[in-house]
Amino acid sequence: MSQPSPELPRPAGPLRVQPAASLAPQPEPLVPLAQPDAAPPPDLHYDLAACRELMRGGSKSFFAASRLLPVRLRAPATALYAFCRLADDAIDLGADPHAAMRDLQQRLDAIYTGRPGSVDADRALAQVVHRYGIPRALLDALLDGFVWDAQGRRYDTLEDLECYGARVAGTVGAMMALIMGTQDATALARACELGVAMQLTNIARDIGEDAKNGRLYIPRAWFRDLGLDADRWLAAPQFDERVACFTRRLLERADVLYQRGEAGISSLPWDCRPAIQAARLVYAEIGKQLIRDGLNSVNQRTVVSKRRKLVLIARATAVVVNPPHSLPRSLAPLPAIAFLVDAVADAHGVAGAHGSWRVPQRSFDERVEWMVDLFGRLEKQQRVPRQIP
Repeated sequence: MSQPSPELPRPAGPLRVQPAASLAPQPEPLVPLAQPDAAPPPDLHYDLAACRELMRGGSKSFFAASRLLPVRLRAPATALYAFCRLADDAIDLGADPHAAMRDLQQRLDAIYTGRPGSVDADRALAQVVHRYGIPRALLDALLDGFVWDAQGRRYDTLEDLECYGARVAGTVGAMMALIMGTQDATALARACELGVAMQLTNIARDIGEDAKNGRLYIPRAWFRDLGLDADRWLAAPQFDERVACFTRRLLERADVLYQRGEAGISSLPWDCRPAIQAARLVYAEIGKQLIRDGLNSVNQRTVVSKRRKLVLIARATAVVVNPPHSLPRSLAPLPAIAFLVDAVADAHGVAGAHGSWRVPQRSFDERVEWMVDLFGRLEKQQRVPRQIP
């Protein structure tokens, strides 16, 4: 039986939460988001096991990969997944997605002011966003993607589809990167692109299942290029060589983004790399298995065997993952995910997706204080006698 994960670490920012269990050694804290109007809430207790069950009952691949995360990060990763899962269900399965969205926005308001309600996932997420400085814009974008699903949004081009993938999966990549301690714009871009790659793989695998629910994610321009009516096909989905071609194109694009995403794994802390590499290998294997199944995801749903998953996970954990830097750091991020990288840059004052250096906005008094402090430190350094070798 696996040991229970520890509670989330004490936040470094305005939240003052007493953990319910002893803590593992702490990583160097990130600078939290500024919350000037947030009052320290009372101790927030929540059931981490309830959050973990949501993960276990959802994505089996994500759950398996999460077990490879260092112990200190399993609780925040579980908390993040639990909220995302509940939010998706609330919007997708509820009678009124707009009402569900308004409720979730209010819950995020409470979370970001340090006063979450009684829902375990909300109370856990409140600790995560303050501890790791997760910008509200990332969660807002995620919710937008869920609403796009509920509204039956149409995707005309591959670029449109990647904008959807950026919201429902790229956001998760960015938030996980922050939890792991990564704020570098290039690494964040690669994490977001890895999320989009996984989403494209899911779309390729679930063409038939989505069609049964009246949803079509294959770019409609692809149908028009072949003289097909997308809505007519959706009303009576059939598998043929043309649909196989669509599926192959999705997987080929996913492979490009998997390569970009893998190049960013070496920017992660070494003990986080096996988990992300395992997720990358397992999701990519779905596409490979789909090819072996003849690219027919209309009449069947491709599944990677448990044995094969275990082999891939073992491969990811056999060595410290350090992929070669085959991509230049100057490689521009996928346009669909650039706004996510910039959201982190705005929150943390680091280089943005377009190369400009983002600095926190300071008042005149703060700038003067900073300059006085800088000159004081420089003067002190000049007074220190140099050591002669």
